[in-house]
Amino acid sequence: MKKIIAILTISAVFLSSCGGDKKEQIKAETAIPVKVSEISSDDNSPFVTASGKIEAENSANLSTRMMGYVTKLHVQVGQKVGAGQLLVSINNTDLQAKKAQVDASILQATAGYNNAKKDYDRFVNLYKQQSASQKELDDMTARYEMAKAGLEGARQMRNEVMAQFSYSNITAPFSGTVTNTFVKEGDMANPGMPLVSVEGASRLQVTAMVSENDIASIKKGMPVNVLVKSSNTKLTGKVNEVSISATNTGGQYLVKINLDKTDNSVLSGMFVNVQFPIENKTNAVQTDRVLVPESALIKQGQLTGIYTIGEGNIAILRWLRTGKNFGNQVEILSGLSANEQYIVSGDGKLYNGALVHIQ
Repeated sequence: MKKIIAILTISAVFLSSCGGDKKEQIKAETAIPVKVSEISSDDNSPFVTASGKIEAENSANLSTRMMGYVTKLHVQVGQKVGAGQLLVSINNTDLQAKKAQVDASILQATAGYNNAKKDYDRFVNLYKQQSASQKELDDMTARYEMAKAGLEGARQMRNEVMAQFSYSNITAPFSGTVTNTFVKEGDMANPGMPLVSVEGASRLQVTAMVSENDIASIKKGMPVNVLVKSSNTKLTGKVNEVSISATNTGGQYLVKINLDKTDNSVLSGMFVNVQFPIENKTNAVQTDRVLVPESALIKQGQLTGIYTIGEGNIAILRWLRTGKNFGNQVEILSGLSANEQYIVSGDGKLYNGALVHIQ
C-alpha cells in the first residue's frame, strides 16, 4: 500500500511540473514589436491622380493586304531598325507570274502603239498632200489613240502589280525598335493580320484615363508629375492632349502627356500614376480621403488588407477596398475608419492573432 501511495505521489509531482512548463511556455511567447500610425485624412488634395501607361509617340502594328506564307522573318524582338528596312517577306509567286504577264502585255501594247503611230504619221502627210480622205485620217487617228490608251493601261497595270509587292515585303515605316513579332517562318499571313509591331525611337508619352469629376481641372500644357510604379521613379511632363468625350472609353476621359527626358530604365508599357495639379484649390471638389502608406498593405492574390490592433494587443488582419494612388499612399474606400490605428511595420513576421507590442 505504501508503494502505491509513493508512486501516485511521484506521478502527481511529475504532472504538476509538466503543467507548469506548459504555462511557462505560454507566458514565454514574446510579443512582436510593431509601429502603428493613425489614418491621415486628406480634406483638399493639391492634385488629382490618375493611373496611366507609358507608350511611344510613334508605334505601329504592321500587317499586309495579301494572303501568303511567311518565307522569312528578318528581325527579332528588341532589334533596332531603320526606316525602310525589310522586316517580313511573304511568298509572292503569284505576283511574279502577274508581273510577267503584265510585262508581256506592255511589249504587245508597245508594238501596236509604234505601228499605229507610224500609220498615223503617214496618213497625216498623205492628207496634207490630199492623197487621203478625211474619213481615212479619222479612222487612222482613232486607231492610234486606241493603241496609245492600250499602252497606258498596260503600264498602269504594271504599277498596280508593283504596288502589291510592297505588301509582300513589309518594311519599317520609321526608325525604332521591334517590340513584338506575331508570326514565324511558314505561318500563313492574312489581310489585316498583325505581323510585327514597331515603336519609334522618339520621346515617350503617357496615356491616362481621368474621371469626369477631375477632367475639368486638367488643361493642355499643364505640367504634371509622373511616378513609375515598378521603380518608384519620378518623372515630369506636360499635358499634350485632353479628350472632351468619354463615349467610347467607359465614362473615362483620355489624357496624353509628353514626358521630358527619360533614361533607359523607363520603358514603354510601364504603369504609372500621374499627378495633375489643381490650379484653383477653392474651386476644387472637397473630398475626405483616407490614405495609408502602400508599404503597410498586405496583398494575398486579389485581396488587399492591413493589420490593425485588437483587444489585448492582438494583430487582426482587416480586408480593404482600395481606390486611387497618391504618390506612395493609397486611398482606402472601405474597411478602415478615420483615426483607427493600423500597423505600419513590425520587427517580426506578423500573422492574424499574433501578440504585438507597440513601440
